Amino acid sequence: MKNSCLVRLIVLVALLSFKSSALLAATLNAVPMQGGMVMPMLSYRATEGRLHVMMDVTVPELTPLLVSHPGDNFDSDDPWFEVLDPTRQSHSFSRRYGFVMGAATDLLPTGTQIWIRLLASTPELAIYRYANTDPKAFEPIFGTHGSANTLHWNGMMFHPAFTAPSGTNAQAATFEAYLVNTTNGEEVPGTSTGPFVLNWTNVPDGRPLLSIEKRMVIFWPTSATGYALEGTDDLETGAWTSVTNAPVTVEGQSAIVLSPDDERTFFRMKLAQ
Repeated sequence: MKNSCLVRLIVLVALLSFKSSALLAATLNAVPMQGGMVMPMLSYRATEGRLHVMMDVTVPELTPLLVSHPGDNFDSDDPWFEVLDPTRQSHSFSRRYGFVMGAATDLLPTGTQIWIRLLASTPELAIYRYANTDPKAFEPIFGTHGSANTLHWNGMMFHPAFTAPSGTNAQAATFEAYLVNTTNGEEVPGTSTGPFVLNWTNVPDGRPLLSIEKRMVIFWPTSATGYALEGTDDLETGAWTSVTNAPVTVEGQSAIVLSPDDERTFFRMKLAQ
């Protein structure tokens, strides 16, 4: 009787645990910010005729959904699903950085507008224009997937999505903001902020890293004993040298696995000494 009650208790706990996990899992319809806003603040100073930027010293984390929202997924119909979902590329991401116009800015000169240019970035970093209202958007910008490295900014608060493969490698992007003459489309000389850098740490998602490489494997029957393997790179004049790798069993046969840089291309068996 006691054992029967114990089994029922274990089953009940398992069911409750399963139901609790199911309730916690969610399908997300928007890309989380991944923390509080970190805002490079742009302003125009009429007395100097140029733009300035005030940087926040906070360094955001690029974080995969597996870490920030364990068990959750994105809706497969959303445009960021392929890049960010744990069942797809599962990239780390952050929307914490955003561009904002400072309250104390002077008015821009008539016939000008602000543009932002990506000067450099770490190779893995990708940047997207994000919109979570219809029509939803996850559009490559600032050089991502061949897009232009410049972008017109209308002065409204703007939070791109920054992504990279999850891992421990830090990421960085260097930008500048400048004025463009709307009549001829040319940059107004001397108006640039100069370079400013956005930095991120990058959080691994906990999955093991895979590696692959080509190897040469030499097989012989396990029944053949008392022999040693030799190799050479030249049948005419080359010297035969012993292959010292320890034999292993692969698919029921004796085998030696050679590294890709082994230069020997001919092999033979000799009686072991």
